Amino acid sequence: MRKTILVTGGTGFIGNCFCKLLLAERPEYKVINVDVCTYAANPATIEEELKNENYKFYKTDIIDRESVEKIFETEKPDVVVNFAAESHVDRSITNPQIFLETNILGTAVLMDACRKYGIERYHQVSTDEVYGDLPLDRPDLFFHEDTPLHTSSPYSTSKASADLLVLAYHRTYGLPVTISRCSNNYGPYQFPEKLIPLMIHNATHDKLLPVYGEGVNVRDWLYVNDHCYGILAVIEKGRVGEVYNLGGHNEKTNIEIVKIILDKLRKPESPITHVGDRHGHDQRYAIDPAKAMAELGWEPTTMFKDGIVLTIDWYLSEEGKKWTEECTSGEYLNWIEKTTRREFKMRILITGANGYLGQGVVNAILDNGHEVVATDFAVDHVDDRATRIVGNIFEIENPYEYFGKPDVLLHLAWRDGFVHYSNAHIDDLPNHFTFIKKMAEEGVKQIAVMGSMHEIGFF
Repeated sequence: MRKTILVTGGTGFIGNCFCKLLLAERPEYKVINVDVCTYAANPATIEEELKNENYKFYKTDIIDRESVEKIFETEKPDVVVNFAAESHVDRSITNPQIFLETNILGTAVLMDACRKYGIERYHQVSTDEVYGDLPLDRPDLFFHEDTPLHTSSPYSTSKASADLLVLAYHRTYGLPVTISRCSNNYGPYQFPEKLIPLMIHNATHDKLLPVYGEGVNVRDWLYVNDHCYGILAVIEKGRVGEVYNLGGHNEKTNIEIVKIILDKLRKPESPITHVGDRHGHDQRYAIDPAKAMAELGWEPTTMFKDGIVLTIDWYLSEEGKKWTEECTSGEYLNWIEKTTRREFKMRILITGANGYLGQGVVNAILDNGHEVVATDFAVDHVDDRATRIVGNIFEIENPYEYFGKPDVLLHLAWRDGFVHYSNAHIDDLPNHFTFIKKMAEEGVKQIAVMGSMHEIGFF
């Protein structure tokens, strides 16, 4: 069945993996990626996806209500999967506000749009960190879906708040929602501020390997592909209003992880440097995924001993090296600008382009990367980057075809000084309306009319 899936944060580590999975496993689906592209989202990750006709990318912040609603109105998604989040604990400790804005307010904006336009399912991607932590001396304890929320950092608090908001929208408004809470993910394309890619990068560049405290904190590791298959299972088989834990049953201490990486790379352990512990550092995370396994038929298939090899091999590949270098050097910021302009490039017809206002508008639109077709009785003052056409627009039989099927008509062709030359302008009005009507009927997507019609009482 043909569906449109809107994925927020689809340029990030897990979100992009999920988009790749959808395009491969559900080729009948249309995938809409909405991502603001923060520092941790290297857009080079989605270069291949942009070539797929079933994939579309919007560079948009989910807290921008107007932009989000325009996307919903245009794309009419059936399912929304919210990966978009600020997720680095250390950054949340130094700057909590952005975490509250994106992770809580952004979630509210998305769900309000879901309510307004209607959806089959809203899925919230969450984290096991909302449960707090478990003691190191109780390996028999695990997080279950009914474990009380007990957060430790501004990050986990913002995610727990979003989870509660999602459940409240379900109970209050009847919004069809599900939530998944995962353990620590690892795999290709993870931004090199997280433990595994950071250790790989530093070890291969002969840098120090910073480890918090003694490195005895325990995390449950889940290969990113397994996580994404779990999310897909929740969306397709999960019960509305339910929470599902997705864990890997791969518990390792942080120092174990570092030593495993060094062993695989055949590097010495001497660069390991123990640094001051993180404030409020959680001791142990461990998820029980029994509910997801029983109800959805999902289970992780990648053991850590295999997944870590796949991950290291990718970061050592030419693609992985190039991608990591772009992240660490900031080169990908240039890619954001280039790709966004290419993806949203429009052909814009501007009438009255030789006038003072027209010249300025032409230049501004060209500077923003769009294609401009500029027309007037003369075009000698129009920027030569535009396609310049001299003529009388009223004499053209099929203007939409004539001007190369523009996406937008910006109609500035009103004579100056209506008050002083009102008879001439009134005589012209039917021609203007006929031209605009032809453009609308023939296929132009958007029309903006600017001028002084209010001076003779039309507005």
